[in-house]
Amino acid sequence: METERLSFKEMCERFDVTPRTLRYYEYIELLTPERKGRSRFYGPKEIARMTLILRGRRFGFQLEEIRQWLLIYESEGTEAQMQKWIELADRQITQLEDEKTQLEQTLAELKNLRDQTLRTLS
Repeated sequence: METERLSFKEMCERFDVTPRTLRYYEYIELLTPERKGRSRFYGPKEIARMTLILRGRRFGFQLEEIRQWLLIYESEGTEAQMQKWIELADRQITQLEDEKTQLEQTLAELKNLRDQTLRTLS
């Protein structure tokens, strides 16, 4: 059975990232593609890591947090990585809920001010 391998260009296309982003992820050691001459190839492990990186970014995690979390798998295994994920997720959920509350308050204040202005014009 042949394992999936993506070229640099295919990786950019699959994950809708710029070449600069992909090179940066390599530079900060989030990804380590196989190199053949000047070409880079990304196997199943790198594809899975990229999926996790982009998911983490979407959830608001910093790249260094993601890098440290990915390293746990290599040094301590799956269970330790999952425990750390729960800690990170709990912290991020709290932060996002706080931001949501602040946003709702700001929206309410803005709507109230808009309504007052409309009444003044009437």
